[in-house]
Amino acid sequence: MARGPDGKGQAQGFSLKDELFNATTISELAAEFSVLPGFDRDRFVRDALGGFADRGLMARLDWLADCLEHQLPSRFPAMAEALEAAMPPILDPNKTDNDFGRYIHAVPGILAVRHGLEHHRDRALDLLEAATQRFSMEFYIRPFLNRWPEQTLHRLDAWVTHDNYHVRRLVSEGTRPRLPWAANIDLSPVVPVRYLDALHGDPTRYVTRSVANHMNDLSRPLPDVVVARLRAWAAEGRQTAKELNWMTRHALRTAVKRGDPGALGLLGYDQDKAMSVALTLAPDPVTIGETLHISVSLTAPEDMPVLVDYRIQFHRPGGRRGEKVYKLTSTQLRAGQTHSLTKSHRLKAAASTFTLHPGPHTVVVQVNGRDRASARVDFVT
Repeated sequence: MARGPDGKGQAQGFSLKDELFNATTISELAAEFSVLPGFDRDRFVRDALGGFADRGLMARLDWLADCLEHQLPSRFPAMAEALEAAMPPILDPNKTDNDFGRYIHAVPGILAVRHGLEHHRDRALDLLEAATQRFSMEFYIRPFLNRWPEQTLHRLDAWVTHDNYHVRRLVSEGTRPRLPWAANIDLSPVVPVRYLDALHGDPTRYVTRSVANHMNDLSRPLPDVVVARLRAWAAEGRQTAKELNWMTRHALRTAVKRGDPGALGLLGYDQDKAMSVALTLAPDPVTIGETLHISVSLTAPEDMPVLVDYRIQFHRPGGRRGEKVYKLTSTQLRAGQTHSLTKSHRLKAAASTFTLHPGPHTVVVQVNGRDRASARVDFVT
């Protein structure tokens, strides 16, 4: 189950904040800072653990920074030097993916923003460069982009070719228009495209995944820009065909759900091809909490690849309607042959993100981004 940095969304009985911040992890962090002269390890552990009870995940990070700050030099240049001296070894440079780091090592980013943003910009960016090689500083680079856009972008220009792939990833991830759970940035979404142009050929999946996610963010306001850049990257040939194919599909996933013709065309799906599509739903009515059976048959006069999704247009009280897209399949139709698809869709009575209401609902079959068939079904309790 996906979890936000507030620790919510985890399975019952599991606490992400307690998994990340507990006596063991705080003692380990204290041991790292024990290299500093005069650092009171026991005091830090006592203070930190004593303030966790009523705090969520992100609030615990801020509290850790509070507790450490009491034992660090008050002037930021000296504070930054102490933070760097206490850093653990950099994350394994031989890995290429899924090495985000440990949340306890986010503290330098918090203190860089608190004490370096206004009067020690360059030293704070140096600190972020070092810290992101231990834990991603994607949240903490964004205040610098807002406060000092030109100077921070100049630093990112240099980081694009950094030897450490975590620093390169920070360039893409930190400038994402819709970075989950992060503060907004005032930067025009077009500005970071130059970094994506440089990073799309990176040899590490950790970086290319960030580039693809960034492009997916960008596909919402600027789908044509995304399609154009992906075409240009294919022409350049700096990335392997296999990796660029993966990146392209990942970058276009939202645009494809939306039925964007440019995105679908790039993936080889033609919206204008002739075909016949039939949809049946059973049972009707269907009880909320039970299963709706969706059957789709497709026939085309010629061979063609198809991407088949379905949307449920939900009835809401007061006449409002909600809508959600669900994947069905991608397949190859053969000329004159009927291709049958089925899906059992469980109507969750207590979904975590929305509530189903009794009334008339509509299921729409979308093939290559175009609505091809629809049927109404009544939800009952």
